[in-house]
Amino acid sequence: MYTKALGNHKEKESDVKRMIANILPVLLLLVMAVPVLAQLPPLPDLPDPPVITVGAHNLLPNTPFQQIGFSVTGGNDVNGFNLYTQVEDGGPEAVDDWGVVGVLGPSITEVDLLTDTIFDANNAGQLDAGIFYPQFRDGNTTTLIDSVAAAALVAIHGIPVHSVRGEDDETYYRHIHSALDQRPQVTLDDGADLVATLHKERRELLEGIIGGTEETTTGVLRLRAMAADGALAYPIVAVNDADTKHLFDNRYGTGQSTIDGITRATNVLWAGKNVVLCGYGWCGRGVAMRAHGLGAKVIVTEVQPVRALEAAMDGFQVMSVAQAAPIGDIFITLTGDINVLDRHHFQAMKDGAILANSGHFNVELNIKALEEMSEAKRRIRDHVEEYRLMNGNRLYLLGEGRLINLTAAEGHPASVMDMSFANQALCVEYLATRPQRLPVDVYPVPAEIDPEVARLKLASMGITIDELTDEQRQYLSSWEEGT
Repeated sequence: MYTKALGNHKEKESDVKRMIANILPVLLLLVMAVPVLAQLPPLPDLPDPPVITVGAHNLLPNTPFQQIGFSVTGGNDVNGFNLYTQVEDGGPEAVDDWGVVGVLGPSITEVDLLTDTIFDANNAGQLDAGIFYPQFRDGNTTTLIDSVAAAALVAIHGIPVHSVRGEDDETYYRHIHSALDQRPQVTLDDGADLVATLHKERRELLEGIIGGTEETTTGVLRLRAMAADGALAYPIVAVNDADTKHLFDNRYGTGQSTIDGITRATNVLWAGKNVVLCGYGWCGRGVAMRAHGLGAKVIVTEVQPVRALEAAMDGFQVMSVAQAAPIGDIFITLTGDINVLDRHHFQAMKDGAILANSGHFNVELNIKALEEMSEAKRRIRDHVEEYRLMNGNRLYLLGEGRLINLTAAEGHPASVMDMSFANQALCVEYLATRPQRLPVDVYPVPAEIDPEVARLKLASMGITIDELTDEQRQYLSSWEEGT
């Protein structure tokens, strides 16, 4: 026994000696480095970031409805990232004789990208309200970052903002009317509420409008329905349908920002979770890709057979919402339609299921039904509301059912939105510089714009690609060449 204890003591003593031998050289190096470090010149003091200060600014011209004052630190360079578009040199130049009304997303990123793509940033502060008078409002009622987006537009560009965070439906449409009071010639919409209001309530303005653009899948669907009914009164370009928009903004932008929003709201661990994605369009594909990459088990629900088949061959489980309801841990709607998750789905869900929307407004989840079937409701953290159902299960609704990537996060990165807004700007130029107004319809993005935006984006990334030789072009264009 004594011999064994003595052996253990010697082993411990040997371990201590090895530890000292390992640490000693490091300590000697540190001692030798002190005089050298002392001789280095001090680091220069960095200047403080610029501060934008806006006094009491009337967000609704000629009314006292909403006034705010604020300061923003950082100017156009927020958190060290220059937010100006990477493809701004592809933007139009001859846009100095007409007005624009636009509907924007929530952040300084989107504000700067669109405004600086539409007109030269050097001249942005020299706008003449009688010549070029853009009016912007936010496309989602809970997502505008007042102190950032409004400050950037008002102080940097001199552009009125018609929106406040958390506005109700009445205020939302009042802001639309206020922007329309400027009598625009071009509209840039995000969801088609602006266009619908023009056609239903402000028809006296339609004659002066030469065209518009639409950013979203949902908006394009609404506009095509208007065109089919003969209700559309001016031509609109479906920017969402451009390859350089939906392949990147919808897929990579929505994919990343949706995961970001849910993670910020809940701090959930994705690995091992059953994530139910309602919809497998480009947004659904993007979220599926990112959730799978984080270790989630992705389940897709669809109504279109081709998309359902694609999801199955991409390796995801495909089933109906009713089948997925009892097994899902996280539910994300990405369809642009109403009541995708409804009363009977909520009733079947497990205790603790998380509900989020990244499709369109707050209509994809039947929140009214959820309220009616709950015995209690409480907010447990920012952007998370707990609903306790009559059966005792708890469901967690994120961001009031609105777009979670905007309510709880910052939306898409600037380096993907630049392509979308380059498309917007070039399509506005296309509409404004035509000798005659296009016939009324919903149009695709002109064929020459998509590859130009892609070329500019590749150049901004330092990427070069091959070009066809004359021989290759001739081969591809000839029907006489055979095997």
